[in-house]
Amino acid sequence: MSGRPTIKEVSKIAGVSFKTVSRVLNNEKHVSEETRRRVEEVVARLNFRPSQAARMLAGRRSFQVALLYDNPSPYYVYHIQTGAQQRCTDLGYRLLLQPIDSQAPDLVPEIMALIDEAHLDGLILSPPITEVAALLDALDARGVPYVRIAPGIRAGAGMATSMDDIAAAREVTRHLIGLGHRDIAFIRGPESHVSSANRLQGYRLEMEAAGIPFDPDLVVAGDYSFTSGSQAARKLLDRKPAPTAIFAGNDDMAAGALALAHERDIAVPDRLSIAGFDDSDLAKAVWPPLTTLRQPVHELAWAAADLMLGENTAEPQLVLDHQLMIRASTGPAFR
Repeated sequence: MSGRPTIKEVSKIAGVSFKTVSRVLNNEKHVSEETRRRVEEVVARLNFRPSQAARMLAGRRSFQVALLYDNPSPYYVYHIQTGAQQRCTDLGYRLLLQPIDSQAPDLVPEIMALIDEAHLDGLILSPPITEVAALLDALDARGVPYVRIAPGIRAGAGMATSMDDIAAAREVTRHLIGLGHRDIAFIRGPESHVSSANRLQGYRLEMEAAGIPFDPDLVVAGDYSFTSGSQAARKLLDRKPAPTAIFAGNDDMAAGALALAHERDIAVPDRLSIAGFDDSDLAKAVWPPLTTLRQPVHELAWAAADLMLGENTAEPQLVLDHQLMIRASTGPAFR
């Protein structure tokens, strides 16, 4: 055997038909586990790579899906991309990464053009694109398969992966209260993200559950970026008295608040505790490392790709667990 191996050679060595090899390569059902294993072993031994064009002609599919994203946090975007990419590669699909302005007036026609031009088999939508009702309506009308990561609106409809932002934010707030903090400020994310409102709600519910009156003056808006976290912290630390703890709606904003504390020679956590949300790589890179809420971003994206392309159709709505990561940026209140 010489040159690039063919599907004919795979089927001959495996002792099965061309169609069976095609079913295994396309991850289709109705193939026994023993046959699937035998074909996969031959594919691996020959280092066989099926022609994308041939697969498209055979199945009228492009074996391409797109991940749409619009988020200022590079860490969040990176883990969304790698999670979805990993599962798509496992299943023999190509993932197109498409940055989108979720506020653009021509958002819907732009995405419809992308679907037509790339002959996409489906879309993975990440927040805040998951909240664009006009887009969801257009995709439903055309019958385009899609999965949403962390949906806010129409949360019970269609395929989606998510975590409980409200419960997660309550857990971070409970940790700070348990350290004796009562003057706890909150830096919220952009209004275009439903997660921003949910995390604010979790913070407020836990404060009130502990008998601490909600103070709207302790809530400052950010946009999930490092710079906005620093600017928000400046406003909060200019208050008299200043808060003893700051809970930021993501790690980028928490890192911005931490940088501002260093600039002002405010010892963290001796004089100010700071907590974030996401457990991004940044949370462990800053000093002191951030107490934060681990959001399983990579797993959410992996599961979203699996929902669309895999064989799990029994649970179209997956809710994944979160975890509080306690590190050195939080400590007992000094007053």
